[in-house]
Amino acid sequence: MKAVVWHGTNDVRVERVPDPTILNPRDAIIRVTTTAICGSDLHLLDGFIPTMKAGDILGHEFMGEVVDVGTENTRLKVGDRVVVPFTIACGRCFFCERQLWSLCDNSNPNAWMAEKLYGFSGSGLFGYSHMMGGYAGGQAQFVRVPFADVGPIKISDGLTDEQVLFLSDIFPTGYMAAENCNINPGDTIAVWGCGPVGQMAIKSAFLLGAERVIAIDDVPERLKMAQEQSGAETVNFDDEQVFDRLKDLTGGMGPDACIDAVGLEAHGHTLDSYYDKVKTATMMATDRPNALRQAIHACRKGGVVSIPGVYGGFLDKMPFGAAFAKGLTFKMGQTHVMKYMQPLLDLVQEGAVDPSFVITHRLPIDQAPEAYKTFRDKKNECIKVILKPHGETVH
Repeated sequence: MKAVVWHGTNDVRVERVPDPTILNPRDAIIRVTTTAICGSDLHLLDGFIPTMKAGDILGHEFMGEVVDVGTENTRLKVGDRVVVPFTIACGRCFFCERQLWSLCDNSNPNAWMAEKLYGFSGSGLFGYSHMMGGYAGGQAQFVRVPFADVGPIKISDGLTDEQVLFLSDIFPTGYMAAENCNINPGDTIAVWGCGPVGQMAIKSAFLLGAERVIAIDDVPERLKMAQEQSGAETVNFDDEQVFDRLKDLTGGMGPDACIDAVGLEAHGHTLDSYYDKVKTATMMATDRPNALRQAIHACRKGGVVSIPGVYGGFLDKMPFGAAFAKGLTFKMGQTHVMKYMQPLLDLVQEGAVDPSFVITHRLPIDQAPEAYKTFRDKKNECIKVILKPHGETVH
């Protein structure tokens, strides 16, 4: 089969690899009909996530048709159309029973790697390093789905792939980020980063009752999308000083909650941003957290900082004194995708939201290497790329 394969920093290729097979009686094999490149995948392209190996198959946003199931999987049958969550969960451990799906105790066979860095391991993830399980990802024609009697959600024929694909990751991720803000009527939410997750966080904040959402980015087409698709107010940090502008927009209070939808590869034009670039370039730091610093600095007293943006290691020069002095609450983590899939699918079916609005590029899988770089470099007004693994018509 064809698959998108990692070979090193800035080296992603489409290659022929062996087809997956059933390894565990709870497995399923999915024929992937649509997959996507996630902003988190760019951290792999750029070499920020450790324990990648040449030959690893990428991708964690995918859906398709069941073509084989293990003997103990009675939930799925051949022919079912499903969306697969990017987190892999057993459904039976302490954390799964509490719907803390991304913290599953049993789905990461390489838990010892994560434990060395983080103390404890979260769940396994598709296509996202050996520290997160070493599972082959879904940017491929077929994929093995472990614990497939737990994760995948069935989709009716009345919905297109594009309407439901993002239930696999970015829609639940944006929604959980907004939910973590504990939004009350009248609240103002600021969102750093208007990429796909940021767009979903903006949309979700309004769905959850926010009165105003302020979108912060420096890419005009992203800011335009946030304004036109969701009604957000916008701040371009190329043109304005973020902290001062947020104070002006909130009557001197600051936003009620701040969402960092950027993560470890933040950039900007402030002194701390240049400092971060030097530190990471010289291997003296692992992450560039200047968006998070801004969020902490700008959030109102007693507010919430919600962090869906991925961080991988150790953060330098964080204004923790400000966080303490203002009594901020922090909520963060990999998304508990399965908790949100059915409620968000219901919203799509009701017509309350159509997540496909973020798609700007539709390409065959053969063009994945170029698509990765187009997405990373924000060329051709690229905000979200979907890939078709089997040569279906791409419009």
